[in-house]
Amino acid sequence: MNLLPQNYKDFHSAEYWENFFKKRGTKAFEWYGEYPELCGVLHKYVKTADNILMIGCGNSVLSENLFDVGHHNITNIDISDVVVRQMTERNKEQRPEMKYLKMDALDMEFEDSSFSVVLDKGTLDALMVDDSEAVNEDINKLFCEIGRVLKLGGRYVCISLMQDHILNKVLQYFPDIGWPVRIHKIDTENSENTDKDFHLPVFAVVFTKFKKMPNMKPILEISNSEDKLSRHNDVDEMKTLIKEVQYYAMIRQKLSKRNLFGEQVSLTLFTSASTEPRYTLHVVDVPETGLRKFAIFIVPQGRETDWLFGSEEGRTHLAKSAGFERLVVVSLSRHHTYVDMESVKQELSLKVMELAPPGYKEGVQIPFLSLGEDIGSRTVVCEGHSELSGDYIVEDVVADEGQTFRRLIFTSCPNVIQSEARLKLEGKKKGKGKKKHVIDNSYLASHYYVAMVTGLGFLNSAVNKNERLSCVLIGLGGGGLPNFLHQYIPQMEIDSVDIDPAIVEVARKWFGYQEDQRQRAHVADGIKFVQDAIKQGQKKDIVILDVDSKDRTTGMSCPPLPFVTPAFMTSVKDLLKDSGLLMLNVVCRDDKLKNQVFQDIQEVFPYVYTKDFTDDVNTVLYALPSQPVLPDPTYRSETGGKKKGGPVDPLIRGLSANVSVLQKNIKDSNSSVSVDLVEMLQGIKLVNR
Repeated sequence: MNLLPQNYKDFHSAEYWENFFKKRGTKAFEWYGEYPELCGVLHKYVKTADNILMIGCGNSVLSENLFDVGHHNITNIDISDVVVRQMTERNKEQRPEMKYLKMDALDMEFEDSSFSVVLDKGTLDALMVDDSEAVNEDINKLFCEIGRVLKLGGRYVCISLMQDHILNKVLQYFPDIGWPVRIHKIDTENSENTDKDFHLPVFAVVFTKFKKMPNMKPILEISNSEDKLSRHNDVDEMKTLIKEVQYYAMIRQKLSKRNLFGEQVSLTLFTSASTEPRYTLHVVDVPETGLRKFAIFIVPQGRETDWLFGSEEGRTHLAKSAGFERLVVVSLSRHHTYVDMESVKQELSLKVMELAPPGYKEGVQIPFLSLGEDIGSRTVVCEGHSELSGDYIVEDVVADEGQTFRRLIFTSCPNVIQSEARLKLEGKKKGKGKKKHVIDNSYLASHYYVAMVTGLGFLNSAVNKNERLSCVLIGLGGGGLPNFLHQYIPQMEIDSVDIDPAIVEVARKWFGYQEDQRQRAHVADGIKFVQDAIKQGQKKDIVILDVDSKDRTTGMSCPPLPFVTPAFMTSVKDLLKDSGLLMLNVVCRDDKLKNQVFQDIQEVFPYVYTKDFTDDVNTVLYALPSQPVLPDPTYRSETGGKKKGGPVDPLIRGLSANVSVLQKNIKDSNSSVSVDLVEMLQGIKLVNR
């Protein structure tokens, strides 16, 4: 028997409800939870002395339950004459004071201020079928009538699914008239009601009738299942939190029904004390046989940006390696504190059981995995905002073996390290204070940084300490690459350009970037800077482009497309000396776009080489205006003696000579530098036309 409407607009039809209750008979229909689930919230706002109005009562037993625990002043109204007669007949002997009246909630016949509580269990949802003008007019009438019949200080308690259009409506209407709004999530997961067809979370929303005061700020509150209230500043914040709860419920149901092979879902878990998520969960299903069923992997703090944890491919690899059909990868938030690994397990143990795969037996202990018992250490040293890049965080993360790294993170991409520097302890003279952390300029955070330093081997002048080199670097970031070049290539003068003044200041204050006669920072548009330099008649040995794109829709996140147009590439070539070198960091997942970019660059630069990396999306491109003149393949080794043979490719053999000298010069400056430039030569290749 079909008891649910064929068209959701049927909810608004009196005829539909007449037919519904004739079919249903006297059996109660509790879509939105039963009294045991609702009573915990209801009894906070509904007292035995209250005069209660239940609108759209239907054949719900909620009024009967309330009557039986002492609430004897209850009036029920409904648009359906059938249900009013059914309920009157059912209650006339056991609950003779209970009133059932046929009445339209949009046009009630009661006197003003007749009730201290108006209860609504699903009626608003039934009436507000969409957000059309006609429906909005009806809902305004409903709210106006509720406001009229409520006493000052009275409560309108609405049990609702809070679909988008309803959430938008109530969070616009009631704050505008000065009524505080408090939202509770109702725990209906354990309901014994087998007729429940909805799997969306149910909310109890309490609107309290206040007299609106001039300049009164909205009072917006959410209470979690532990009854801890959190107050929020704006409506959008409330909407986001409600939608998170709804999304979690939808995903939880989806995960309990089937495995999601090839699709990773992400969830965030909050506490009542913060609007920042405490945990981020990625659910990974692996379509392989013979695996164990289910496990949780806790990522140590600061490691969530690692490829293994921060990418879908990495998490899939992790799940297969761990040998589980479903692995939930849990990341910890930088805005929360955690005692230890054991306390995190205890916090998560009940919640993650809700994400178990189909067929997982209740009561079976869930394995918790990690890289060890150390939960990791992370300290936020700075939080700020950039008008161009959004909110950012500078944090110090203690990694393996106690090594500390400083990282710049944009909160719009929390799993991407924008810049990273290694910290080292700088000692003071005996008895003159403690050691302190300073930036270690010998550290290069990325493979592509090492490849760019290696690329200097294309220039014979790079290995001659007496020959001045000039470099324009567009995209300063934290300054890790220019800091290294400034310290270990003493003949190089570097002009670093960044369009974002906030990030330039971050580099200066937190990443040890210092300006002097050989190193300068410019807050400017990189394209215009190049064009202006050409107008001034400047010529440069090196141009480095390491610019992040803010447009994530193009398929290429580095550099922005305007930096690889033939027009700009021509400008770069005009800025370079004939013996100069362009180095470009390319991050592009669209192979077609990437090939087109390379072809466009080849139209301008006759000699183009690339260096790719295993398990990394970066490609370093080297472009030269003229054929590189490299040393004889018989070159001197790092120890100064002659070395024959070596790499077969003549280009690599010639590069090796310069790179070998370059590495020796760097190590002469600082023997602890661990960068291996010679090894980076492998895989550099000419791009075929």
